[in-house]
Amino acid sequence: MEPVYLFNLIDQQKSWLSARQSVVAQNIVNADTPGYRAQDLMPFSRVMERGALDISGADPKHLRPSPVETLAAAIRPTEGWETTHSGNTVSPEFEMIKAGEVRGAFTLDTNLMRAFHGMWMSAVRA
Repeated sequence: MEPVYLFNLIDQQKSWLSARQSVVAQNIVNADTPGYRAQDLMPFSRVMERGALDISGADPKHLRPSPVETLAAAIRPTEGWETTHSGNTVSPEFEMIKAGEVRGAFTLDTNLMRAFHGMWMSAVRA
């Protein structure tokens, strides 16, 4: 079993959240574009699972992309709540819900980092 690096994991999730926030913003910007299909990222847990299956290089000096670096492949069309006559599938209400989820996850990550940093500093001082 490999050790879990909490700070690294939170950093990867923050990168994923930033990418998801960009996709949500892109959806909102294109809310009136005829034929635009709303997009979203794969859930973070699935991105991490896919990253665990990457093939390692033959040479230890080869760099392996982190799971979050492969986010371009994780963008997928999403089913919106409605499709307009122009074929646009963006629902501003649904996008705002996703933006709220991103904000909540950023807040959770920040609070976790603050709590574990405080515990780490307490252990160092002791």
